Amino acid sequence: MTHALSDQTVLVTGAGRGLGAAIARAFAKEGARVAINYRRSAESAAALAQELGPRAAAFQGDVTDPAQVAEMVEHITERFGAPDILVHNALSDYSFNGDARSTLDRLAWSQMNDQARTAVGGALNCIQALLPHFTKQRHGRVVTIGTNLLQNPVVPYHDYTAAKAALLAFTRTAAKELGPMGVTVNMVSGGLLRTTDASAATPDAVFDMIAAQTPLGKVTTPEDMADAVLFFASPWARAVTGQNLVVDGGLVCD
Repeated sequence: MTHALSDQTVLVTGAGRGLGAAIARAFAKEGARVAINYRRSAESAAALAQELGPRAAAFQGDVTDPAQVAEMVEHITERFGAPDILVHNALSDYSFNGDARSTLDRLAWSQMNDQARTAVGGALNCIQALLPHFTKQRHGRVVTIGTNLLQNPVVPYHDYTAAKAALLAFTRTAAKELGPMGVTVNMVSGGLLRTTDASAATPDAVFDMIAAQTPLGKVTTPEDMADAVLFFASPWARAVTGQNLVVDGGLVCD
């Protein structure tokens, strides 16, 4: 069985806008059935679903709430069949603005916890909701979204980066537990993306500085990231699990 993307259903969390929307478009282009999860971006999620056509639909749900995730998966299953692929992209509200970030003297544990609840807690809730399907079909793909700030914290976004580091650890431990049932779990880590809602506050000078330091001479786009996600979800990555692929034009090495 090849498990072609065109035969599968993918759930993309936080897909109403930004990187998540780019990932949803990439899967739709490959013919997959696409479940667009959103928390508050109802209008943009609905517009994206309409753009992608009848094999896509928007589904509301806060990934930090296990009950909402379970209900969302039920609705997706009724519409498209149970998700075979999970892309956990959802991000707690954040703005990549170095001047406005919380420095250590002002950082509160509640900020750290808020980021972790979405990054790690959201991944846990979604995987648990999909486990019965994964177990039954002995196949599945999970792709989490990380950051190259782990390797190069050029701007110390403490709460965001710590949460993504924890998500990487969870990605690897989940890969170990889910591997025997044919489920792979991998992470795609981007650099600063040009441009998403979260990076909209980043000054152009910062984008230009990063481009100048990057071997490819340009800043990574959401579409660049989406293509890497497709690889991990595809049959081509069937023997790859527990890995973190940094997609930033060669700026850092994992």
